[in-house]
Parts: sequence; C-alpha cells; structure tokens
Amino acid sequence: MAGFRLIFSALLLGTLCVAGVVGGAVAENGLTETRQAQCMDCHAASSNVAVHAINNTVHRDLAGGGNASCTTCHGTSEEHLRAPTNTAPDVSFGPRWPSGADARSASCQSCHEKSDQILWTGSEHQQENLSCDSCHDLHRQQDLATAGKASEQICLNCHQQVRAELRLPSRHPIAEGKTACTDCHNPHGGLGDADLHQVSLNDNCFSCHQEKRGPFLWEHPPVAEDCSLCHRPHGSVNDRLLTARGPALCQQCHAAAFHPSVPYGSEGLPGGTSNQNLLGKNCLNCHSQTHGSNHPSGARLTR
Repeated sequence: MAGFRLIFSALLLGTLCVAGVVGGAVAENGLTETRQAQCMDCHAASSNVAVHAINNTVHRDLAGGGNASCTTCHGTSEEHLRAPTNTAPDVSFGPRWPSGADARSASCQSCHEKSDQILWTGSEHQQENLSCDSCHDLHRQQDLATAGKASEQICLNCHQQVRAELRLPSRHPIAEGKTACTDCHNPHGGLGDADLHQVSLNDNCFSCHQEKRGPFLWEHPPVAEDCSLCHRPHGSVNDRLLTARGPALCQQCHAAAFHPSVPYGSEGLPGGTSNQNLLGKNCLNCHSQTHGSNHPSGARLTR
C-alpha cells in the first residue's frame, strides 16, 4: 500500500506540473492556493543545457535574474505556462514556434535602442526580414556580437560575392583577422549606402586612410569625389585594390593630357606589337602622388 501511494503521488505531481500547478500555499481559509508554473520549473538545468547557457552571458541578470530574465525577452507567456507542450511563448526565438522577425527584434530593442542599434528600423537587414537573432545568439556566449564565430563569418554566410572578393590577390586583410566587416559597416543600419558607419564612402575610407584626406595644394578631383572610382573596397585582381591596372585605369579619364598619351590595349601584349609601357611601366612611375600633392612643383602630381 505504501508503494502504491508513492507511485500515485509522483504521477499526481507530474500531472500538476504539466497543467501549470507545481506547488501551493496555505490561504487564510485553510485551503491550498495553487501557483502557476515558472520557466525554470520545466526548463531544468539537467535537461535544457542550451537554455541555461544564458547564465554565461550578460543577460542572466535581466530583471533580477531567474524566471524574470526569461519573461523580459519572451514575454509573460501565460498561455505557454498553462499548456507548455501546445502553445508558444509570447515571443519565441526557436525553430518550433518562431515569432515574426519584427516581434523578435522588438523584444531585443526594448533594451537595445541606442548607439548603433538606433538605425535598425528601415535598415537593409530589417527590410530583408532579418531579426536580431539572425546574427546574435543571446543564450550561448559572452560575446553576443559574434554568436560563437568570427563576426565576418556571419556576414559572409549571406554575402557570397564579398566572400569571393576577399580571396583576391589585393584585398583588405579581413581573412587575416586584421580588419573586420564591422570596421566599415554597421549591420544595424546606416545613414548612407551599404550601411557604412559614415554618411559618405570617402569619409568611411578616411577614418583609416587619414593621409589621403587632404586638403592638398594640388587636388586630384576623383579622390575628392569617390574612392570607388579607382578602388574596389573588398578585393581586386589589381594592385592596391584598383578597379583596373595602370595605365588603363588612368586613361579612362586622361586620354591625352599635356604630353602624348597612347592608348595601350591588348595589341601591345607579347605576340602583338609590343609596347614597353605595358611591360612593367605605368603612369605612376612619374605621377606618384595620385591622391594629391602639397609640393610647389606638384601640379602634375609628380611629387
């Protein structure tokens, strides 16, 4: 009989937990008041390692920690507490009952609404129906910005063309870990093209290449207009990220200027009428100060 009672009590406790009743308190009238189940009553550490990994992140102390940290992001989720196997939390980030992208991002933005995140609404990523958890994993690691990977790997999962360009002979050293996508781009949004940190491409480039900013006594107009007229930002088959090799790049603008300028095409390659300017020579041999010059005799950007 004692064994039967023990088994019956265990079954009853399990039934109460599924039904949303896990304990009780004695009221003034002597009756037992039931309380609703809490997140940690079912998501026990032994059975939900991924859930409890949040204790290794800064999110563990939200609203005082424990069950309150769960409801801060997932909502009060009263229906889920009453029927956990049949209904989703108010905001669900998991694959079983995913909430809409805007709802998931709104949950994050209830705290993260300043600094870089302020530009999220209307950004390219938001318009592509991405959400914060597309790149971030708030449960699993200390550095939420990388979700357990280098940040550029998260970017390159979608930006395949950029992935290819970063393997070209001339490139920004992202693969080597010396720079990162986020050095130039704000993935949460930007005021200019391509979610750049600065409004203009030139200002973005000048944040690192300050020696190219000027002002110069002798200006090279394309430099002040747009760096991408001559350079490819992610990678190129040409030296110094150039869009074309010299002298072909220069001759896109300088067809004939101040001295005879002969178009150097494929006919000048070995096998054709060889032209020495295609074999190791370049406009830059003389006009080396292509970004601008402060030398009194640098009107032709030669010094």
